[in-house]
This record gives sequence, C-alpha cells and structure tokens, in this order.
Amino acid sequence: MRRLGCLFALTLLGACSMTPPSGPAGQPSTPSPQQTRFQTAPPLPTAPSGTPTELPSQKLAAIESDLRGRGVAAAPTVVSAENVRFNDGSLGCPQPGVQYTQAQVDGMRVIVEAGGKRYDYRFGQGDVPRLCERAVPGALRSSTR
Repeated sequence: MRRLGCLFALTLLGACSMTPPSGPAGQPSTPSPQQTRFQTAPPLPTAPSGTPTELPSQKLAAIESDLRGRGVAAAPTVVSAENVRFNDGSLGCPQPGVQYTQAQVDGMRVIVEAGGKRYDYRFGQGDVPRLCERAVPGALRSSTR
C-alpha cells in the first residue's frame, strides 16, 4: 500500500511540473532566473572564410600540371589564394557518395584563371590540388575530365 501512495505522489508531482507557469488572466509569466531559456546559435556559413595569403610555388606548379592534364594549355593567373579551415575532409567541395573525415582541416582555396575560365582549387595538408567541380561564386566549373 505504501508503494502505491509513493507512486501516486510521484505521478501527481510529475503532472504538476508539466503545467506551464502562468501569470494573471492565464497569460504566460516571464521566466524566473531559475528557468533556463534555450538560445539558438546562428547558422554556420555555407562557404568557409579564409585569410588572403601568397601561393607557394610548388602549389602553383601542381595547379599548372593539373590544368595541362585537363587539356588547358594557357598559363594560369592567380585570382585569389587564401588559407582556410574547412569543416571536414571534403575541403568545402563534397562529392555525392564519398565519405570524408569529420574533422576540421586546415588548407587553402585558390582561384585561378586560364583560357578565359576560372578554376577553384582546394588543398588540404599537402601539395596535391583538388579541383572543386561545383559552382562557386566567381569561379567557373571545368568542363573537361
């Protein structure tokens, strides 16, 4: 019998705690300092932001080699180069069906122009460039390869 009394008391307390506080005339009251308000964080930017930097010669040589492999004979002109902390191993340019490291990666985003087109290259920790094939403001997608 004592257990039923305890169970009834706990159920009654639970029901009472689920009732929202109200002020005069059924209006919700302002939260007391003991009540916690949840705050929504602002959304993350869609593209990682970076800081301008000089493009090392070995990275430029790697971009030139990649462009030659794509049939682009014109010498590339660097439009912008910036150090970026990417949100994951996709370097801000995920491909469908590919899994990536789910950790921040320090790298570089480089926009070059060659043969009248702009190309968006990404670097992770090494000197191997990855052409970002998705549309990015200010950069055109490569139509070859």
